[in-house]
Amino acid sequence: MDSCDVILVGGGLAGLVAAAELADRGKRVILLDQEPENFLGGQAFWSLGGLFLVDTPEQRRMGIKDSRELALGDWMGSAQFDRKEDYWPRKWAEAYVNFAAGEMRPWLYDMGMRWFPVVGWAERGGSFANGHGNSVPRFHITWGVGPGTVEPFEKRVRAHVKTGLIELRFRHRCSAIITENNAVKGVSGEVLVDDIKERGQSTSREISGDFEIRAPSVLVTSGGIGGNFDLVRKVWPRDRLGEPPREMIAGVPAHVDGRMIAITEAAGGRVINADRMWHYTEGVKNWNPIWPNHGIRILPGPSSMWLDAEGNRLKPPCMPGFDTLSTLREILSTGHDHSWFIMTQKILKKEVALSGSEQNPDFASKSWLKVIRQRILNKQAIPAVEAFKRHGEDFIVANTLEELVEGMNRKGGGLVDLEKIRAQIVARDSQVANPFTKDAQLMAVHAARNYRGDRLMRTAKPHRFLDPENGPLIAIKLHIITRKTLGGFETDLNGQVLNARGERIEGLFAAGEVSGFGGGGYHGYNALEGSFLGGCIFSGRQAGRSEAIA
Repeated sequence: MDSCDVILVGGGLAGLVAAAELADRGKRVILLDQEPENFLGGQAFWSLGGLFLVDTPEQRRMGIKDSRELALGDWMGSAQFDRKEDYWPRKWAEAYVNFAAGEMRPWLYDMGMRWFPVVGWAERGGSFANGHGNSVPRFHITWGVGPGTVEPFEKRVRAHVKTGLIELRFRHRCSAIITENNAVKGVSGEVLVDDIKERGQSTSREISGDFEIRAPSVLVTSGGIGGNFDLVRKVWPRDRLGEPPREMIAGVPAHVDGRMIAITEAAGGRVINADRMWHYTEGVKNWNPIWPNHGIRILPGPSSMWLDAEGNRLKPPCMPGFDTLSTLREILSTGHDHSWFIMTQKILKKEVALSGSEQNPDFASKSWLKVIRQRILNKQAIPAVEAFKRHGEDFIVANTLEELVEGMNRKGGGLVDLEKIRAQIVARDSQVANPFTKDAQLMAVHAARNYRGDRLMRTAKPHRFLDPENGPLIAIKLHIITRKTLGGFETDLNGQVLNARGERIEGLFAAGEVSGFGGGGYHGYNALEGSFLGGCIFSGRQAGRSEAIA
């Protein structure tokens, strides 16, 4: 048994931020993680590095007018807070938007973080001005993507390791939070055998020993449940989204297992909004997987035709990049788990991006030359997308519509009809040259191209799908891909965990996804993107700077 000031459980982004802030204040920290050292950074390492920032120089240079007031309106319209449990989530939401519109960017900039100059427009909504969606582009891609987001905090943590203020203990799995007289006093658990694997792969759970550590404060930053399909199905909101899909793919590694949730509940912590979650509809099976059931999310531009499993075109706001949960609900209402994108090579080249640091090596390497060559000058899509087109089992490439539909039926259970598909594409193509189009998706394409960032890099010039000059035709079978837990442990603005009576638990804190990114779910029902990494950074910072923590 040994001791420190604060025990941190989980070495993801929130844990690194909190550890750095605590050590800056002179606190002695022991950080525990069940995985090997090369897994440090957790899910954030695999991310695209997008951050929800407000009224930034990057936005202003792209002609985007944003403000705290507009962002807060968008956030609240998306969150749709409607429960008595939403008191602290609402407080966290307001605090985060203030942070994102104020101190966040200069603080990160001073640590060396930089952003790609073209700001992305994610989750556009597509319904009402006071409803879900971003009114303007706010998705700032960190230069260096996920690793570039983790880097400044890992650098700070490792500097404190050298001074002895932080100790990193890998392959240490927490199994209990020790409480005495209604106060947290430490943790205990098992030491797992050394098992050095490639980052993200499943590691051994063989036990070599046990441990107990004492501290007046324990901060849980252990992440969500996206790698544990049983837990995802258990809390699935059937009343809002219907039955959970029979088949899903995993957007996160297997170690994102939700294990610490029950352990923290046993110490008195209260989970709220567990039924709020964020899973994507544009997943494809990774042809070169790292973790079990490894899926990659397509980040689509607005032009691909989106069809359900039976070949019916989805109605607005179920358009690419507009409203994730509405689209998820619509797809599941068909009784099938998959849907389809149909596009041309021109759309694939300009509009299909893949989420994940490993799928964007040009951004990850911070090479302007590679970005320009691969994303602007190249006649093909970026290499990672072309690799999926060649090797991915969900991709169908054909020179004729007949061949395309034949491939769709081969992979999708024979559910689509050639003439139904043809009629919908012909109707869509008939509106391409019409500036007064009544096709809502083409209206959205025209609106996107009014933003020079989309026109430059993310939205293809409207063209007819059935014109051979624009081919080949491409169909992509899309799966439901797990990702984020929006609910979590109820916390105050210091990150201190509350019990079932709404009382603060002495010595127990939570940050990151396990706390719903703050308060037990600061997103409410919907995320605006860039707010997952942003929430890890903000909640970790809040806890690390809290005077309530020992």
